[in-house]
Amino acid sequence: MITLDVGLGERAYPIHIGAGALERLPELLAGARPTRILVVTNTTVGPLYGSAVQALSAAVAPTALLALPDGEQHKDWPGIAAVLEALVALGADRRSLIVALGGGVVGDMAGFAAAIYMRGIRFVQVPTTLLAQVDSSVGGKTGINLASGKNLVGAFHQPIAVLADTATLNTLPARELSAGLAEVLKHGVLADAGYFAQVEAALTRLRALEPTALAAAVEGSCRIKAAIVARDERESGERALLNLGHTFGHAIETLAGYGTWLHGEAVGCGLCLAADLSRRLGMIGAAEVERIESAVMQAGLPTRIAGLGMDAAIAAMRGDKKSEAGQIRFILIERIGRAVQRVVPDEALRATLTAGGYA
Repeated sequence: MITLDVGLGERAYPIHIGAGALERLPELLAGARPTRILVVTNTTVGPLYGSAVQALSAAVAPTALLALPDGEQHKDWPGIAAVLEALVALGADRRSLIVALGGGVVGDMAGFAAAIYMRGIRFVQVPTTLLAQVDSSVGGKTGINLASGKNLVGAFHQPIAVLADTATLNTLPARELSAGLAEVLKHGVLADAGYFAQVEAALTRLRALEPTALAAAVEGSCRIKAAIVARDERESGERALLNLGHTFGHAIETLAGYGTWLHGEAVGCGLCLAADLSRRLGMIGAAEVERIESAVMQAGLPTRIAGLGMDAAIAAMRGDKKSEAGQIRFILIERIGRAVQRVVPDEALRATLTAGGYA
């Protein structure tokens, strides 16, 4: 078992990583002394782990289980209302807490509900997908989508702990595993060339669910993200670099329709587009672009997209929450292991989108 800390002063919390991390849940919950516990999951993860987590939680306090519909298309206001009503029905007060059991959508929604119920209650992240374990469960970003854009409504609300039980990845479909690898590759490209090389070499083992490789990837990505979040909790500077590939990716998700592309698939494609755009601006060479694209392909992810309109994509990017005064701020690659934020010329962006399959 590996334990990392997210150093945020009075909001600091541990990340427990390893097979069997769920066994720590009763001890962790007992230390929090909750009056009520709501386990929020979805209709896919619930049948696999819901009863076990509910039983572990019920040993500490009265517990209810809520299973939301599965999928990015359900990350919306009705889902949040369902969580809030379940808390009311449970008799939850300000000393109650939520256990978020599932992938990034569950974590985002459960965390957002925790942020706004009675002006804020505590929650624990129990991520069961690779993407959630390496990225979305850490850092306190919560929220939902609007029809016009991804994650446009939300709040920063840190969990009190993250339990990343790598044994739960054994039930993860291959497509979902590949989606998580997009975030793993992203962390290496933006922050650590050595880690990127380590992941490149391990992609076959990662896709085969080799436990040692998975634990190393979860630890490596969490170390990178935890350090950045500790230095810039609310994304006023450095934390924005974690959005590498996401400006392109969020536009893909919005235009294709939530749930058509998995978030990690859109990020993987966005990583390739960001690399191409960085090359056009003279920041990296063709060899580095090819290396990034090769890793994305080896991870089982798409590198191009067809059928989306260029003007619609640019309009979606201008509406992204990272834009300022209508200017799209892209995270670009200065070299593998270092990213920067830039506003880019329109002609370079259009050239990248054309090469990426936009019409």
